[in-house]
Amino acid sequence: MSYLDNIRTFVRVYELGSMSSAGRDLRISPAVTSSRISQLEEHLGVRLFQRTTRSLTPTEQGRSFYRGATEILEAVETAEAQIASITDNLRGSLYVAAPLGIGRRLIAPVVPDFLRDYPEVSVRLRLTDRKVDLTTEGLDLAFFLGQPEDSTLRIRKIADVERVLCASPAYVARKGMPHSGDDLIAGGHECLNLRFPGATEFQWLLTTASGPKRFRVAGRYESDDGDVLTDWALAGHGVALKPVFEIAEHLKSGALVPVAIQTPPEPIQMACLFAHRRMQDPKTRLFMEFVIDRIGAAVRQRA
Repeated sequence: MSYLDNIRTFVRVYELGSMSSAGRDLRISPAVTSSRISQLEEHLGVRLFQRTTRSLTPTEQGRSFYRGATEILEAVETAEAQIASITDNLRGSLYVAAPLGIGRRLIAPVVPDFLRDYPEVSVRLRLTDRKVDLTTEGLDLAFFLGQPEDSTLRIRKIADVERVLCASPAYVARKGMPHSGDDLIAGGHECLNLRFPGATEFQWLLTTASGPKRFRVAGRYESDDGDVLTDWALAGHGVALKPVFEIAEHLKSGALVPVAIQTPPEPIQMACLFAHRRMQDPKTRLFMEFVIDRIGAAVRQRA
């Protein structure tokens, strides 16, 4: 166990706010996590955290040390990256986040190919439809749909993804075919919504003859998992707004059909988000380019 390991552990405890969360992230036990923090405190001669049975709060010394500790780790990562770029010996872990649909269908399938080419690299893929914070969650890359809120991060655009409003033939037979966004509202259609804590978009942005327009749709079905919405649509419970690549097989088979085609959804940006310093690591750059090259055609599918 090295002093650098202790610093890395401290940084993750500080960022995640608990010993157990940091331990899971670093794949070490809570006992080892606590031991590393204790050793670091003993070495520095200060208390880095105030601990109670229910909370863990950084002390003033802990907040000050965090700033220096992150600079140390960044310097080490930069030095290691420079050596890796010279020797072409990529190693270490990549922390990657993606929405569930993108992650399951596009990114996860290409990870084994990347790891076969770079056997000393490991990929930790986290799939969630909620917005992620690269800094606090220690991520190297985050694939996403839409517009990021943090303007301090860098963006690599992949494509404008076509989306479609869709429903099952059984739903259309029962409720009628909506031809536009106005029909969705006037006809009392059941709209399946992707919502999660902190979500800000609760309207569907559709293309009309007069330009993009937001429609405030309603429905009793909500989930924070896009695949759940697809399952509900397939079962005939309502209308879903989906990226074409996620449901291409269902559109081809006829299990889902486009609806409200007079006012199709506006395309949505698919991109990769990263902190500038992360791109100094050649394995991060290579993984991003590798994924984009493999998934580019898939995300550009049209209904």
